[in-house]
Amino acid sequence: MRKFVYQFSEGSKDMKVLLGGKGANLAEMTNIGLPVPPGFTIGTDACKDYNENDQTLSEEIFEEVLTHLKLLEEKTGKQFGSNENPLLVSVRSGAPVSMPGMMDTILNLGLNDKAVQGMIHQTKDARSSLDSYRRFIQMFGDVVRGIPSYKFEEALSLIKKQKGYAQDTELTPDDLEKLITTYQELYLEHGSEPFPQDPLTQLRLAVQSVFDSWMNPRAVVYRRLNDIDPNFGTAVNIQAMVFGNTGNKSGTGIAFTRNPSTGEKAVFGEFLINAQGEDVVAGIRTPEDISKLKSHLPDAYHELMGTCELLENHYLDMQDIEFTIEKEKLFVLQTRNGKRTAQASVQVAVDLVHEGKISRDEAIKRIDTKQIDQLLHPTFEKKALEKGEVLATGLPASPGAASGKIYFDASEAVAAADLGQKVILVRNETSPEDIEGMAKSEAILTAHGGMTSHAAVVARGMGKCCVAGCSEIDINEKEKTIVTNSGITLREGDAVSLDGSTGKVYLGEILLTEAEIGGHFDELMEWVNEVKQLDIRVNADTPNDLLTAIHFGAEGIGLCRTEHMFFHEERIAYVRQMIVAESLEERKRALAHLKEMQKEDFIQLFRIAKGRPVNIRLLDPPLHEFLPKAEKDLERLAQDTGKTLAEIKKRVNELAESNPMLGHRGCRLAVTYPEIYKMQAEAIMESAVQIHDEGQKVFPEIMIPLVSSKEELAFVKQEIKESVQAIFDRERVLLPYDIGTMIEIPRACVTADEIAKEAQFFSFGTNDLTQLTYGFSRDDAGKFLPSYSERGILETDPFQTLDTAGVGALVEMAVSRGRMANPNMKMGVCGEHGGDPRSIHFFHKLGLKYVSCSPFRVPIARLAAAQVVLEEREQLQKV
Repeated sequence: MRKFVYQFSEGSKDMKVLLGGKGANLAEMTNIGLPVPPGFTIGTDACKDYNENDQTLSEEIFEEVLTHLKLLEEKTGKQFGSNENPLLVSVRSGAPVSMPGMMDTILNLGLNDKAVQGMIHQTKDARSSLDSYRRFIQMFGDVVRGIPSYKFEEALSLIKKQKGYAQDTELTPDDLEKLITTYQELYLEHGSEPFPQDPLTQLRLAVQSVFDSWMNPRAVVYRRLNDIDPNFGTAVNIQAMVFGNTGNKSGTGIAFTRNPSTGEKAVFGEFLINAQGEDVVAGIRTPEDISKLKSHLPDAYHELMGTCELLENHYLDMQDIEFTIEKEKLFVLQTRNGKRTAQASVQVAVDLVHEGKISRDEAIKRIDTKQIDQLLHPTFEKKALEKGEVLATGLPASPGAASGKIYFDASEAVAAADLGQKVILVRNETSPEDIEGMAKSEAILTAHGGMTSHAAVVARGMGKCCVAGCSEIDINEKEKTIVTNSGITLREGDAVSLDGSTGKVYLGEILLTEAEIGGHFDELMEWVNEVKQLDIRVNADTPNDLLTAIHFGAEGIGLCRTEHMFFHEERIAYVRQMIVAESLEERKRALAHLKEMQKEDFIQLFRIAKGRPVNIRLLDPPLHEFLPKAEKDLERLAQDTGKTLAEIKKRVNELAESNPMLGHRGCRLAVTYPEIYKMQAEAIMESAVQIHDEGQKVFPEIMIPLVSSKEELAFVKQEIKESVQAIFDRERVLLPYDIGTMIEIPRACVTADEIAKEAQFFSFGTNDLTQLTYGFSRDDAGKFLPSYSERGILETDPFQTLDTAGVGALVEMAVSRGRMANPNMKMGVCGEHGGDPRSIHFFHKLGLKYVSCSPFRVPIARLAAAQVVLEEREQLQKV
């Protein structure tokens, strides 16, 4: 016979998968002798059985519950369902992974019209007994029958108003009896049947409702956001009630063994006198600081402080403890590892190492990679954020927070920023031409595009907040308006605030707090460097990007996108002249100007890199992306080139492509116009020579994008080598450099053994590889990928976390075949997946040399790279 139910004394803290976190910790605290009210846990296997049997609680499981209920009666000396000495229980959820507030709880279960009279007779306390009953009806009605809790609150508020009461505790027994009658009438009206008087019926319905809450909308969303396995299920904890609402010698509260906001080593918490636990979290009454409990109930306070110390030393982590004091006696109802801010998470982990409680490796494992973003970007001031009005929610494309005035045109955004305004650039989607406006803005908001859209990728590279794919707003760039789904209209110059970590767009400005790093964070990252094996490079196109990344610990540039260097106003004119040139001579004249500009860029990057590898990708996007669209810009191009406006328009039309992502771009440009890549190669190596002459080491890696065959790479590589050799001959110098390719086309993965004969390195461009493998447009996928997620078709967005089964299989094939042809092949990743922790685990296990990511994701990648090493060590120890 299968076992589904466990007494607290049968479990331990190591049984979280079976008993849930709450049940496992109640068992652990029971076994170490803490004052835990007795009870038992219905395990997660029962939840799975319930769901597999069409949300039906089997008689087998319920009979086992009743057996354990009898044991609980023996321990408490009370009887469940008795009208004279009733045993009341709490029924609480408890998932294997902490999901605070996501599922349901019912207190005071077992009361009915007769039992409450027995409780009054037994306790000699009519007020607290009736107060417990009215609370039970409200919670049961809300959780089991779905009656909105505010319906009960309205009735409570009405009677308080009629009586002139300020607090719930002023209600008299007569008031509470009337309120109970009102609550039962509400239950009948909205629940279509009377409030159940049979305690066993109450218990069965409550257990079923807690199981049901595993799939409630907020729990589903929470699991998706926190990567929690939906197959875990929840346990149900049934525990004898203790009462904090029995007068001024009773109370309830929550205590953290350290400050969850700062990490400071001091007990932090709140309590309420004469209350039950839900009152603290519901915000109905304002709780007092835990330090004041010492004057109210000194014995209970000192026992609580000792319990806090004992539990932290036992669990070796900051604990979040729920407690109730019944008539001066302390009871511990729950402990769990406390939720904390990123700052607190780092400080607590490092402090515990210094206190000799945990190892450095354990400290590294405890930091959530997602939290690191909070440390690196500004955030909204908490109280100000609580008052903010949410206008819409889009994709959290680049973390951070920002407030400013909205502008719909990049040039106007630049002008406003130059006048000292804080600007939010608003576009349906951004293009490379918007780069300066993006650089000058505090944040970017787009209606279209996904997590790897142009706006998202560039914003992350700049360390700017970005909300992309916000389909809940309509952006009219011509009229310069935003209209929300709720009908609110915003115009140019109106203020909004963006939270790039949640995707929320708020009305007006919200106060910001700057993130601070250093101290504990720097110490932790030193430990990380001692463990990790992957090098962590940065995707950087500007000196500022590289300086930021090196500050965060980057070990070189993994991707310098040269096209981003062309979009500044003084440069794009020459790019456009090059594109519309009708002869080689014309094209070379424009390229000569661009070469000098590129040399300035590369010299700065090489100087900052100080000998670290610098991987430079040659021109990649379609040429038409550089061409103007506005009439005034077309006229200027005509003037610059001496051509007619009609000739310019004709050339622009000729360059337009039906599917530009699969068109005339990448190495295909070099096959058609070899002089473009030759110019870039010359700019790279002439810059390298200058840095070498300054006495500094330099190591360029020249990356040829979009290669699909060995022959293609061989042709372009030969052109580049000839140009580079000419420079070496002229300057009488020989410098180390590599020529390799970006592997981003499925065919390149399949024929990697052939391509490896011509390449000195592979850098996997996982953005395009994902796009081409799935056949998804990464800029448009935001329109349908949410539906794939909701329906369980895709577990994760493949543009955020690498699809290891499909795209990953291609990467693995390329790695294997590439090494067969060239065992010393250097391989890394430069797509956005290089900053995703789950993807980093995969890349590490493939034995790649490095990953590259945007500057503000460098610490995240470093931490993830160390954690996968520690994970491997643990697995080996188990074997």
